[in-house]
Amino acid sequence: MLDAYLDNGKEFAQHEKIGEKLNADVYFSHPYSSWERGINENTNGLLRRYFPKGTDFMTLSEEEIEDVVYKLNHRPRKTRDYKTPHELFTGQSEILVAA
Repeated sequence: MLDAYLDNGKEFAQHEKIGEKLNADVYFSHPYSSWERGINENTNGLLRRYFPKGTDFMTLSEEEIEDVVYKLNHRPRKTRDYKTPHELFTGQSEILVAA
């Protein structure tokens, strides 16, 4: 069985159904406890390197956004044994080529 750690947003109002469909236990972090959502907070910080607060996403092209998504999904994460999110999601190993 999987464990799912969710933020407290309204987008998870149907968390019972999500947990049931995924066969996962669902847990929520405490309000104002960002340390309970470490990988989420780290990813937010990585996103801010590309898109500072106040960025108007309507001025960005789909290609610009997809480029950042690709970079972040293929970036090894120390907390995940240096595996990438893509690798963890697909189960396929990344092959790093020195440039």
